[in-house]
Amino acid sequence: MDTTIALFLAQDGVINGAIYALLGLSLVLVFTVTRVIFVPQGEFVAYGALTLAALERGETPGTAWLALALGAVACLQTLALVPAARKGWALVRLLAFDLGLPAAVAALAELTAPLHLGQAARVGLTLAIIAPLGPFLYRIVFRPLARASVLVLLIASVGVHLGLVGLGLVFFGAEGSRSTPLSAANLTLGPLTVTGQSLWILGVTGLLMGALGLFFGRTLTGKALRATAVNRLGARLVGIPAERAGWLAFGMAATIGAVSGILSAPVTTTFYDTGFITGLKGFVAAIIADLVSYPGVAVAAIAVGLVESFASFWASSFKEVIVFTTIIPVLLWRSVRSPHAEDEE
Repeated sequence: MDTTIALFLAQDGVINGAIYALLGLSLVLVFTVTRVIFVPQGEFVAYGALTLAALERGETPGTAWLALALGAVACLQTLALVPAARKGWALVRLLAFDLGLPAAVAALAELTAPLHLGQAARVGLTLAIIAPLGPFLYRIVFRPLARASVLVLLIASVGVHLGLVGLGLVFFGAEGSRSTPLSAANLTLGPLTVTGQSLWILGVTGLLMGALGLFFGRTLTGKALRATAVNRLGARLVGIPAERAGWLAFGMAATIGAVSGILSAPVTTTFYDTGFITGLKGFVAAIIADLVSYPGVAVAAIAVGLVESFASFWASSFKEVIVFTTIIPVLLWRSVRSPHAEDEE
């Protein structure tokens, strides 16, 4: 391996690591707030990429109708379990968010998809379709299990993953898709050619990390989420609504997943089940960071991307095995250095 090849591999590793960093941040956010190891995070990536590709082809993506269906289920569940939601403005807000919003987005997708609007409009519509899926899934599946153990929540998360993968096959078929790059520009840096899409990935990743830092450090809602992450029981005792924190965390995770899919769609072919492997690599980064450190996740994700890139050169058949094996020494070291602590129930 010469220097030029090493630079190309390092570039690919950093670009892939940026995507894994976004996924890892989402996993840490969801776990610290709700104790859910959110296995389906990768499905948001696949759904985002495939939804954008469907809109480019002039088709209405099935995810638009999925959001409407999940909203209807969440609405009926809330009406059945929360008597106060059946009256006055509470009912109006419930119907507007659960039915009105996804119905409007689905109708907009149905009307505008054949018109082949610009890339910015398609990206915005993709985010509007995918972002509500997170809060709806939280309310339907995980809110009723809020007091369950981490193992029960993990089993429920695996079930949601399997369901979303199956729906992805129904909506998008077994063939993979790519979308148009957000930028066709190229930048030459010595022997390297950096594509405009790569710059978009790095730029948006850095922007999102900075925005999340400001959100958690400067806003009242972000501080409330941090308090919930540090001590769920204490947060409830001082009046921070755990339910609102939960659906907000899931909403942010779905949005970040959709953004990851939009960014990765032009550089790699996405299939209905691609999200699982991608999400697992983000999960490796989150585990290395102990599911608590946001900066640690970013650094670990870049490391995972570099390991994957160089492994694909030296042993391409075993690159996935090598990536997932990196978690073993970390877990062994942590088990030796850290005393066992019972999870807060």
